[in-house]
Amino acid sequence: MASLCPQRLLRATDRGPGKTPRQGRHQRYVIVSLEGKTAMVTGAGRGIGQAVAVELAAAGMTVALVARSEDQLADTAQQVRHLGAVAVVVPADLADLIQVTRAIHLATDQLGTVDVLINDAAMVGPLGQSVLVDPTEWALTFNVNVVAAAALSFAVLPGMVERGWGRIVNVSSAIAAHPEAMVGMNAYAASKAALEAHTVNLAAELAGSGVTVNAFRPGSVDTAMQAGIRGQDPTLIGATLHEWFVRSHAEGTMITPEQSARSLIPHLFADTTGEIWDASSPN
Repeated sequence: MASLCPQRLLRATDRGPGKTPRQGRHQRYVIVSLEGKTAMVTGAGRGIGQAVAVELAAAGMTVALVARSEDQLADTAQQVRHLGAVAVVVPADLADLIQVTRAIHLATDQLGTVDVLINDAAMVGPLGQSVLVDPTEWALTFNVNVVAAAALSFAVLPGMVERGWGRIVNVSSAIAAHPEAMVGMNAYAASKAALEAHTVNLAAELAGSGVTVNAFRPGSVDTAMQAGIRGQDPTLIGATLHEWFVRSHAEGTMITPEQSARSLIPHLFADTTGEIWDASSPN
């Protein structure tokens, strides 16, 4: 089971132009209860997003749940309400900026404010040789993985800054650190790298405001997304890429969405910003 202690951190302040990111130091944790605060979680219908939403509810938060599938959202909402917390269901396709705007309005109309934003929604495709990829599909991945996350952040920031407290977490991937390791996932690799750059830059902009912006690499998690990749035709996505996902699952080293989520929650009590948290790093 993932530790509830703060994970090893990479600090934005430890890196500058031309410098290689290095491991940061453990930071002072501010004792702040999450009870009574509000959260918005995208990708909340399943996997890591669902697990994070449930953990936030267990901490006493009211949670707005955003995803495309109403059936999956209903399942998450049931788990949240079982804990005695309030769940606000917001169906939305975040590839569509009109629906992103609608999701913001629906969530804030019912929550009033958003104290914590977890941007977990993501697309992994298109997969395979880049020369065969449809540029429209490639751009769609950026719309969900980067543009929607940025748009949601920009929308909730004024309220967070006014209150002097807020937490934005962008769920990234280890592929951002080693994009060469997974050939055949160009859109996903590029979008996660862009998401981390956006995170660190926005954090620097908001320094001293009480609002923190950090990225979270959730580790190798056994999710439906990974199962979907394992189920694809190796000749279409690349035999090496397919083999990597099959082997990773077979070795039994993957963690559950719940374990990943539990490693994230303690970071929300910190006042550090511009960091890249990695669930798989030792304490």
